[in-house]
Amino acid sequence: MDIQNTQSQMRKGVLEFCILSVIRQGEVYPSDIVDKMKAANLNILEGTLYPLLTRLKNAGYLTYRWVESNSGPPRKYFVMTDDGLQFYEALESTWKELADAVHALTQPTETTVDSVIETIL
Repeated sequence: MDIQNTQSQMRKGVLEFCILSVIRQGEVYPSDIVDKMKAANLNILEGTLYPLLTRLKNAGYLTYRWVESNSGPPRKYFVMTDDGLQFYEALESTWKELADAVHALTQPTETTVDSVIETIL
């Protein structure tokens, strides 16, 4: 098995949740999302980000506004809608359940005589 492929798939699985986590903090420009993701060691290319933002917008989870720029074309700033916030909260709950389950499975357990007896009884 290729570890890099597995790592990539794991990151892709949480990408949408992480992007929405950034947007939930307030109106944001896509390059700011890229910067925050990189700072968290979750590198994402704009070529990956823009289609995801479009899909989330088309689903009604995001909206945007155009802001004029002094140094180029107008910029799209994204913000979460009420539906997006509900979707985010569902993802957050799922993430917490998943993280707790993974943590429970990856931590060594101590089997004691008392716990074995309690299990039997």
